[in-house]
This record gives sequence, C-alpha cells and structure tokens, in this order.
Amino acid sequence: MRLKDTGVSSQELKDMVSKYMIETYERFDFIAETAKGMYIYDEKGDAYLDFYGGVAVNSVGNVNERVLEAIKDQAADIMHTFNYPYTIPQALLAKLICDTIGMDKIFFQNSGTEANEGMIKLARKYGTDNFGPERYHIVTATKGFHGRTFGALSATGQPGTALHNGFGPLLEGFKFAEFNNLDSFRDACDENTIAIMLEPIQGEGGVNPATDEFMTGIRDLCDEKGMLLLLDEIQTGWGRTGTVMAYQGYDVKPDIVTMAKAMGGGMPIGAMCASDKVAKSFGMGTHGSTYAGHALSCAAAYAACNEIIEKKLPENAEIMGNYFMEKLSTLPHIKEVRGKGLLIGVEFDSDKAVEIKHRCLDKKLLLTAIGKRVIRTIPPLVLDKADIDKAFLILKESVEESYAIKH
Repeated sequence: MRLKDTGVSSQELKDMVSKYMIETYERFDFIAETAKGMYIYDEKGDAYLDFYGGVAVNSVGNVNERVLEAIKDQAADIMHTFNYPYTIPQALLAKLICDTIGMDKIFFQNSGTEANEGMIKLARKYGTDNFGPERYHIVTATKGFHGRTFGALSATGQPGTALHNGFGPLLEGFKFAEFNNLDSFRDACDENTIAIMLEPIQGEGGVNPATDEFMTGIRDLCDEKGMLLLLDEIQTGWGRTGTVMAYQGYDVKPDIVTMAKAMGGGMPIGAMCASDKVAKSFGMGTHGSTYAGHALSCAAAYAACNEIIEKKLPENAEIMGNYFMEKLSTLPHIKEVRGKGLLIGVEFDSDKAVEIKHRCLDKKLLLTAIGKRVIRTIPPLVLDKADIDKAFLILKESVEESYAIKH
C-alpha cells in the first residue's frame, strides 16, 4: 500500500498506531512504504540503508525478485488448506532443507518462537518416552534468547529482565548455565536432564559467539550423558554466519535444530529439523498448527533458500563480514568487535549504543542496539563493499558525535 492512495497523512497514520495498537517496540520515526535490495524507502521516497534486515529476515535482500514471483505464482493457485492434503511447495521445501543441512525430518512452524516451542516439546517427549516421566529437564545458557511464548521464554536465560518480569511462574524444568563455560553446563546437568539448548551465537544477548572448543565439548557432553543437543538457529540459520547453518562451521551436528527468519525471504515461517530417532516421538495428535506449512510461505521459502544456495550468500557473508569487522575495529571508543559472518556486535566503552543508533537513523542508516553498549548489524547477505563503506562512514561519524557531546 502507498500512503498517497489511503487519503491519510503520515501524522494521521502514526496517530492511528498510537490510538489502536498495543505498542511494545520503540518506533523509528518514519513510514517504511517500499523496499528494494539494501534499501527501505519512506513515503517521501527517502532511502534508508538497511543494516538490520528486518532483524535477520531479509537475507536475500528486500523484495527479492525470485521470492516475489514465487509468492505471486503460488497466491494464484492456493494459499492455504491445512495439512490434510499434500501441497507441492511444502514437500519440495522439506526435501531441499533436509538434504542441504543433513537432517532427517522437518516440522514446519509459523515463527522462530513456535519452532523453539516444538523443539522443547519434542525433546521432552523423547525423554519421557524413552527414559521415564522425570527425564524432561533442559539446560540453557545465561544471556540466551529463545522467544517470547511461554516455553521459549522459560528457556530464555535472562531472569530479572523485562522479558521475564511479571510473567511468572514460568515453566519449570529449565536450568541456566554460563555460555562458553563447559564446566558450568556439566554441573547444571543431572540424571533428569534430557537436553542442552543453545544458540551458536547469542544474538539478543549481545552477539556472543560460541567458541569451537565449547561447541565440541557440549556435543561430547551430550553424547556422554545420553542427552540431546538442541540448537536454536533462528537468527544464525540460512547463511548468516558464513555457512548455511552455523553448526556446519563448528563441525558439530545437533539432534534437533530450529530455523526461521532468513528461510522465508520476508514471509513468516519457521521449522524444526530432527534426526529420525528423535522425530519418532512425535506421532499422530502430539503436535500441530493450523498455518504451519502454509503453502504461500513455503513457496516463498523455497525460492529464498534456493537463492541463498545458488547465489552463494553464505560465502558472501563470510567475505563481507571479515571486511566489515576489520573496518569496525578501527572505530574509536570500542571495547570489542565480535561476531561471525554478518552477525556482528560492536561493544563500546560506555553507555552510548542507543544514542549512536539514533544518530545513524538521522543519517538514514538502520541498525539495532542491544542493551546500552552494543550496536548489532544484521544486514541482508547481498551487500557489497560499497554498502559497508557507506555504513561505516555513517557509523563512525555517529560515534564521534555521540562522544563529543557532554551529557
């Protein structure tokens, strides 16, 4: 929709949102009306360089042509029917994903948090089916983030924050251990622990990559104790870190892995993949969803996933990520630059991240702040060095301005 066709002014539209919507997000003060490639355009046609990518969703670029054509074609055939009959996009997408990432089975969902709910349910069901009614406990990482629905929220290791406060009591059966500390995880596991659940790189926790030693050690610990390794790749999956799935870069394989965001090319979809052995615990009636495997979303995802593979976007993420991180390391007032591929966090030496974000917005660069000190960049994977150079100059100028002003 275009604002000029609605008979509503930009301020009237913003007032509608204020009056009718429950607002839990800090709004950027512009209307995102159109988008293409690396840019989002407001109702006046002003271009914003997109380095947050719909929060790691628009990896194939905004309004990717291949995804757009797939949506148009599928919408003209069938959009939704539920999972009683077979649908073509769902079957093709299932094969493509399982064959590409080396997993046996897939269950489609509508979002990342739903995919993680499914993973938690499947792990618990596997534990109680095979080892008895008490074998359902899961250990997750402090500073982790797995979603805002109740099971995923309970698995999120951020007690005492706005994520948890006021929503208790949360689902029991979860313990938290220190990320990148194998001994902490070993100590947290007991005879009732069925799984360890992790993000390979903590996104919402401040962009904290797992070390190679930690990931290998966790896999070995799970094997030693007869536990499952559950990997949440909602943000890292489908090319973000330099491989199709981040776990492939660590040379470990999970028992269950989740994905969403980039796989849909801009359409809402998620999925959980599992080994044959574990997947058997989901039989008829154990799990389901009205919209999961939605034909239109699956068609878009089939196009997006093929685009990621054929255009070698994981490889581009690795090359461009290394280039960007090298430039970012020259910024003033930084404590650390960390990440992998094009999931990058810049930690500053004081509480300037939110101010820097807003100064970048004023200069028409879109990125996100995590807490008070970390700027996160998660751009489309189609970017090139010219996009990075432009973003870096804006970010550098914004940092210098933020530190020059006395508060």
